[in-house]
Amino acid sequence: MGQLVLAAKVTHVPSLMLSEQPGSPLRAAREPAVRSLRELGRRAKERGVTCFVVFDTHWLSNFGYHINANTRHRGSFTSHEAPQMIQDLRYDLPGDTHLAEAIADRAGEAGLNVIAHQVASLGLEYGTIVPMHYMNPDGFAKVVSVASPLFTSFEESRIVGEATRRAIDASGERVAVLASGSLSHRLWPNKKLGPEAWTSVASEFNRQVDLRVLELWQSRRYREFLDMLPDYATKCNGEGGMADTIMLFAALGWYDYRGAAEQLCDYFPSSGSGQVNVEFHVEA
Repeated sequence: MGQLVLAAKVTHVPSLMLSEQPGSPLRAAREPAVRSLRELGRRAKERGVTCFVVFDTHWLSNFGYHINANTRHRGSFTSHEAPQMIQDLRYDLPGDTHLAEAIADRAGEAGLNVIAHQVASLGLEYGTIVPMHYMNPDGFAKVVSVASPLFTSFEESRIVGEATRRAIDASGERVAVLASGSLSHRLWPNKKLGPEAWTSVASEFNRQVDLRVLELWQSRRYREFLDMLPDYATKCNGEGGMADTIMLFAALGWYDYRGAAEQLCDYFPSSGSGQVNVEFHVEA
């Protein structure tokens, strides 16, 4: 039997990569987030993780649910939206075709069409590449990337998360599940893309709700959070409809989840959005 041994909500903002450039003014500002991603990678290796399943809100699909099931993920990535931040970032990671196809199969049994693709030219998006850059730099674990459809429903995303957990439990793998995306995701308009883009959230309402969400998580008040999640995703401009967070909590067991939420870095803004790294501890 397989086992879910690590679960986390993680940031993938391109400013993490910008902070690595010599002389970058963001180096100190992004160091806590970078350090916490590396810590999650250390914990994953320590727990014998054999595969990362990444719910990627930057792989946005107009047509249904898709999973990258390639046996190898290899390429050089430049962000089309921010090439000054992520440019020629090379990655070479093993894939897990069997688990990817099993997730699609379990979702199909629940009545949802999810396609697992083996297409050599299908690369990874930075919602997967950036966390893996810090958490899995030597490719010690395989990687499965799951897209976030734009035209879907809350319930469909929940079905994918539940299918993922069933596939994990039957897989023989030790799996880390990552919800890769922001908390609130209202971005600054172009005319305000100055220093404030890195130092403040674009909406005070969004910031206050994000902070409340972190309080609920730390207090293990997950039922209250899940009941507010549909409104949170809509009213706070959720990235990819917060599909990653829906899938993560579905994989954790939804209302049945009782584990501790460990915030690994301070909440921080990026381009107006709210960001954080949090591990949701699972039972041994």
